[in-house]
Amino acid sequence: MDVINELILQTVASPWLFAVLFAVTVIDGFFPPIPSETVLVAAAAVLASTGDLWGLVPLGLVAAVGATIGDNIAFALGRRLGTTRWAWMRRPRVAAAFTTAEQALTQRSAALILGARYIPVGRVAVNMTAGAVGLPWRRFLPLSIVAGISWSALSLVIGLAAGSWIKDQPLVSAAIGIAVALVIGLIIDRVAAARRRRAPALHLAG
Repeated sequence: MDVINELILQTVASPWLFAVLFAVTVIDGFFPPIPSETVLVAAAAVLASTGDLWGLVPLGLVAAVGATIGDNIAFALGRRLGTTRWAWMRRPRVAAAFTTAEQALTQRSAALILGARYIPVGRVAVNMTAGAVGLPWRRFLPLSIVAGISWSALSLVIGLAAGSWIKDQPLVSAAIGIAVALVIGLIIDRVAAARRRRAPALHLAG
């Protein structure tokens, strides 16, 4: 355990941490399997557990910038390629997410873009769809900035809470932080799914 803790501490202290975090947050904006939340929360938990609270500031800024860039890449891809170009886009779950996003963007684009940032598949679907349906970039850009900042801040809070609770055990605090982030993500995903199921029923009732 001590060896693993020391390895994590060295990784967080390394200048490569910010490069890795930036890369995964950018790629995660248009390729959902990349676990940017995991990297950010784990790094924040480790820094908090070792008392390096000032390190959270550049960490959060790098994550927010990377997330914003990634979301705008997804928007540009949607504008250029549409939402059916690649095979993974036509998978049932992903295709359903694109369809739902297109319907919702016409009614509540701001809330959808901000909320989708917390759902890995959802944010890609929403941002690509926003580009595909012709949402003006001058409207999308400020929303993506706000979404990136709020997502980064929430991840830092989760990591900070875990790191403050478990002192001098970066591995344990990182694991707790990741678990909390996964639970929150699951809850958001379930709530979003429930809202999608209710939408057709409300439409029929109206």
